[in-house]
Amino acid sequence: MDALGNIKVIELASILAGPWAGQLLADLGADVIKVERPGFGDETRRWGPPFVAAADGGHLEAAYFHACNRGKRSVEIDFTTEEGQAALSALIKDADVLIENFRAGALARYGFDHERLAALNPRLIHCSITGFGQDGPSAARPGYDLVIQGLSGLMDITGAAEGEPQKVGVAFADIFTGLYSVIAIQAALRTREETCKGAHIDMALMDSLVGVLANQALNYMVTGVTPHRMGNAHPNLVPYQAFKVRDGHVVIAVGTDSQFTKLCDVLGLEDLACNPAFVTNEARVANRDVLIAKLEGALATRAGVQVIADLEAAGIPVGPINSIADGFADPQAVHRAMRISIADAAAAGGAVPGLRAPIRIDGESPVADRPAPRLGQHNEEILGALEMGKGN
Repeated sequence: MDALGNIKVIELASILAGPWAGQLLADLGADVIKVERPGFGDETRRWGPPFVAAADGGHLEAAYFHACNRGKRSVEIDFTTEEGQAALSALIKDADVLIENFRAGALARYGFDHERLAALNPRLIHCSITGFGQDGPSAARPGYDLVIQGLSGLMDITGAAEGEPQKVGVAFADIFTGLYSVIAIQAALRTREETCKGAHIDMALMDSLVGVLANQALNYMVTGVTPHRMGNAHPNLVPYQAFKVRDGHVVIAVGTDSQFTKLCDVLGLEDLACNPAFVTNEARVANRDVLIAKLEGALATRAGVQVIADLEAAGIPVGPINSIADGFADPQAVHRAMRISIADAAAAGGAVPGLRAPIRIDGESPVADRPAPRLGQHNEEILGALEMGKGN
């Protein structure tokens, strides 16, 4: 897929949110040039183990780096120097998009504040990604996913009811911000078609995580009561949680009253389906503890495989709690080809594993075929072209 094949992106970003946005744009066909500090590069190059094995017996840097940098070209530029500033300016001058994740105001020290960038390239879509945004009392603070998960309230609603707050198992603040950044960039590119003007996009990790609190946020706004941790239970639906079975756990997600009736039939608890205390979801939420205890008693002696088979046959949403390895082995995940392999002669076995973007358009999945770059891999290709341009 080459939907953004005419778009040039300068990625002046590291860690995850900015690179995640850049990788998705590369998957969609954009030419993404990753500008890195000479001799050091993106910090995540060293965020291992594990490291991707190289054909020569060494490694091609951390798996973390490869998770969010496929499809890009890497160039080393020290923009703290006049020479580096000139090179970066030349790249930005004919770019469509700049993604950067410096603290608010930090780039101004090197002459790359938004006003100068807009003067240099009036059509530039400048996407700034920070922890807290370009303004406000926390704008100068550094933003890391764990801190944002704590500040946003997400950790307070994640984990066992009587346990300590838990972060989500992946960096959700970064990933959501990366995705929202791509949406904003695409909208700005579309607007530019009509106005011929660029834009400054102000993305904040804090905004992103507060913005995805969804029903939990509205539960609080409507009632004034702060939601708290409920383990695997759902604040608005019952039963909708994990249940212990004879040989492990299953998750059961009842979303309608008719599904609840079927669940009761399968478990031999038909009397519950017509009990006024449980007949509607509103009643089940009010009488959650009593109902869950009855369901737990009926499920505890049954084998997980049989529970899943019986409930699936009745049309009730149910499933196992897989490990990541089990998740990749699931027939549906295999069929949808979420795991990909990107050819790279320098890698052991001639390829680097990866995850495709979970997008399909007309049956086609956009995936850049270029592996994550080595630091400065494209210096000659990119900087050489700039030097040639000076002579014309």
